[in-house]
Amino acid sequence: MPALGASLWSFSKIGSGSVRGVERRLKTGIAGAGVFGGHHARKHAASPRIDLAGVFDPDSSRAAALAAETGARAVDNYDSLLAGVDAVAIAAPAGAHFGMARRALEAGRHVYVEKPLALSLAEADALIALAEARGLALQVGHQERFVLAAMGLPRGDRLPLAMEFGRSGPATGRGEDVAVTLDLMIHDLDLARLFGFARPLKIDACGGYDETVATLTFDGGKTASFVASRRSDVRQRLMKAVYDDGEIEIDFLNRTILNRTGAMLAANDFAGGPAALADPLGASVEAFAAAALDGKRAVIDGKAGRGALEWALMIEEALEASGYSRKFA
Repeated sequence: MPALGASLWSFSKIGSGSVRGVERRLKTGIAGAGVFGGHHARKHAASPRIDLAGVFDPDSSRAAALAAETGARAVDNYDSLLAGVDAVAIAAPAGAHFGMARRALEAGRHVYVEKPLALSLAEADALIALAEARGLALQVGHQERFVLAAMGLPRGDRLPLAMEFGRSGPATGRGEDVAVTLDLMIHDLDLARLFGFARPLKIDACGGYDETVATLTFDGGKTASFVASRRSDVRQRLMKAVYDDGEIEIDFLNRTILNRTGAMLAANDFAGGPAALADPLGASVEAFAAAALDGKRAVIDGKAGRGALEWALMIEEALEASGYSRKFA
C-alpha cells in the first residue's frame, strides 16, 4: 500500500461551475481517505447544504471503500477530483497541505484544509493571499474552537492570567510526518490565541519529535503552558484557564466544563451554537459550506491558521536552540 506522502499527490488547474434556478448546494470532494478523511466524508454526506461528489486517495482501494460508504465517486487523481467540485476538504499528510490547497485555490475552488495550514509562514501567507485575491473561502481545521463557543468561551469580560493545556495519547501512526508540536499542540496554541494572548515574549521548551513541553510568557507576566505527546498511555485533551476570580477547566474528550469563577457562561453565536458541543467537526463543515455558498468569511480562516502555525514554529525554534532533537529516537 503506498504511503500517503506529498510526492504521490498530483495537481492541475480547472474551472468551476454553478447551478441557476434552484437553491444551490456545495459540491465537494475529499482529498485523503484515511481516518480523518473518513470523518470529513461522513459529515459532508450528511450535510443539508453539501453534495459529496468525489473522494481521492493514492490508495485506490481505500478511496473506493470510503466512496461506497458515503455515496460518492472514487477518482484516481487529484485533477479529476478538482474538476468535478466547487470545494475540497484536504485531509492528506501535512506535507501535502500547501501544494494541494494552492492548486485548488488556483483552480477557483474553496478550500477546507486540516491543520497545520502549511509548514512555513511563507506558504501560509501565499495561501491567504491567493484566497483573498480569488474571493474564495479558506478554512483551517481547528475544530476545538466550536467546543469552546458552545461552552460560552472565551469570556468577554477579561483575559486569563495563565492557561494550561494537555493533549496526549498513544501512537496511531497518523500525523507523524510532522513533529507533535505541529500535529497535536497546534490545536491548543490556537485556543490560547483565541483567548486573547498576543505574540509570546519568551518561550521555554523541551522534548522531542513525539513529546514536547513548552511554556510561553506574555506581556505582563501571563503564561500559557502546553504538554503534547503521541507516545502516552493516557489519552487526554485538557485545558485550564486561571482568572483573578477563579478557574475554568475543560475536558475536551468528555465535553465537560468545571467553572469556579463568578462568570455566567452561555453558548455564543460563533457558529453552530450549543449543537457544536456534540459535533464540532459537523459544525465546522456547516460553517465552511456557509462561507462558500453565502460569501461569508470562513470562521476559522487562513489568518487564524497562520497564527497557530507561527507559534508552533517558534516552539520548534526554541527546541532546536536548546539542543533538543527533532528526529525520531
